[in-house]
Amino acid sequence: MFGRSWVCAVALATAPLTVYAAEYRERLPQDEVIYFLLPDRFANGDPANDRGGLRGGPLQTGFDPSAKAFFHGGDLRGVLSQLDYIQQLGATAIWLAPIFKNKPVQGNPGHESAGYHGYWITDFTRVDPHFGTEADFRTLVDAAHGRGLKVYMDIVVNHTADVIFYRECTPQSCPYRSRADYPDHAYTPYIPKGQEHIKVPDWLNDPIYYHNRGNSTFEGESAEDGDFYGLDDLMTENPRVVQGFIDIYGAWIDRYGVDGFRIDTAKHVNPEFLQAFVPAMLARAHDRGIPNFHVFGEVYTGATDVALLARYTRLHALPAVLDFAFAVAVRESVAGNRGTDFLARVFADDVLYEGGPDSALQLATFISNHDQGRFAYFVRAARPGSSDEEVRKRVLLAHAMLLTLRGAPVLYYGDEQGFVGTGLDLDARQDMFGHFDRQHPLYQAFADLVRLRESTPALRRGRQITRSAGPEPGLLAISRFDPASGREVLIAFNTSTAPVSARVRVNVSSQHFSSLHGQCSTEITASGSYSVTLAPLDYVICGARE
Repeated sequence: MFGRSWVCAVALATAPLTVYAAEYRERLPQDEVIYFLLPDRFANGDPANDRGGLRGGPLQTGFDPSAKAFFHGGDLRGVLSQLDYIQQLGATAIWLAPIFKNKPVQGNPGHESAGYHGYWITDFTRVDPHFGTEADFRTLVDAAHGRGLKVYMDIVVNHTADVIFYRECTPQSCPYRSRADYPDHAYTPYIPKGQEHIKVPDWLNDPIYYHNRGNSTFEGESAEDGDFYGLDDLMTENPRVVQGFIDIYGAWIDRYGVDGFRIDTAKHVNPEFLQAFVPAMLARAHDRGIPNFHVFGEVYTGATDVALLARYTRLHALPAVLDFAFAVAVRESVAGNRGTDFLARVFADDVLYEGGPDSALQLATFISNHDQGRFAYFVRAARPGSSDEEVRKRVLLAHAMLLTLRGAPVLYYGDEQGFVGTGLDLDARQDMFGHFDRQHPLYQAFADLVRLRESTPALRRGRQITRSAGPEPGLLAISRFDPASGREVLIAFNTSTAPVSARVRVNVSSQHFSSLHGQCSTEITASGSYSVTLAPLDYVICGARE
């Protein structure tokens, strides 16, 4: 970490803290500020469930706080205990990594790891005992709703835990076999003795509902039909599988009234499945009295490939996706040395999404996550000699972009406490335990930005126009417009280590400005022209007034 952090004693409080509590259902997806956390790594509210009710050592229970690939003890009661912390940060929705019952440990001898992350599901109908009980989940959802906080579930439809084996494979090698070479079946699947009914619902135990073609190469047909690092790949084109998952996840909406789904590995699911599944979930939510159910899919990419992301909103019927293009562009232009036009090109391609720029408002934007790493890590990696102060400024600048530009921003737990991490995936999933300092400079700065976003409709729902961008680090100026009044808000960022002064275009009707953040000129310099001055790695937000 960098900056200050110390333990705050925070009492459990479940009473509503906001006047918006009764109206949370009316908020649009783009109104939300989403706080994403892994329950196992956030807070331990009940040490009695650390081993998930299992006996033995780490290879039996999955619990080993000293090993980064095993359970550490966080749970749903821990999340409940920190609702006040999350809400005071300004988050309006909590995205939980999968909480379903997982295979505790899997992997070849000497390479075992645990399902602490939640993506190795065996029982899609129950909460994993390491995280608590169904009653704990109900209490958490009800308490969040009582505060006006939404709850998003991370769901998996592409695969289950690794239970099915193939007689022709060794544990170390099971290459993908294509339909062209093996049109009928690729491998002979079998389920080890004692695990024949480990999956719930029971239909998931029949190998006929899986592709059974070996490990994906993540290219060609294997991207949809191959096993994701050995995980059992479901035949999502089968009508029984489609209806089965509609029933499974529809029941979670019915029982708990959750507010949205993040669909894991959506990139590896055939379009016909999502074309049926997503409308069914939206209809189920509507019938439950949830008119703005937020669905966004994970279409993983390490590039600014908007065309790829947009394809999943057009062909696969996803209302929104995780905006990997935005994350990469911010990383390259704020942590790295790319010009600000790199970001501008991402926004220019918003027209590619189904519904165009209006739909882009629902994209789940992020700059850090549990797979690609923390933004502070990328700053450290790109600039190993940087001072703590420079890292803090770049992290804050990136979060200012996240919280003021189009999309529904996702804050990754721990970033507000200065977490850095040492890399991707496992190295970006540190324990939050004890680090709930509401006086931390980043926590306070993020909270200030969120309050500004909440009080300024243009920053949540407003259309966006790029005013200035260039091929080198420096000025990025963007205007957003109040959807009701049309009033302009100009946001200017400086990604360079030198001061910037420039004139940028504004609407001719925008003649007088007030400062929403930073030093803003009160008057235009000429009709349709406004002067901005920015310190290194700083930003200003200037609102037009009558």
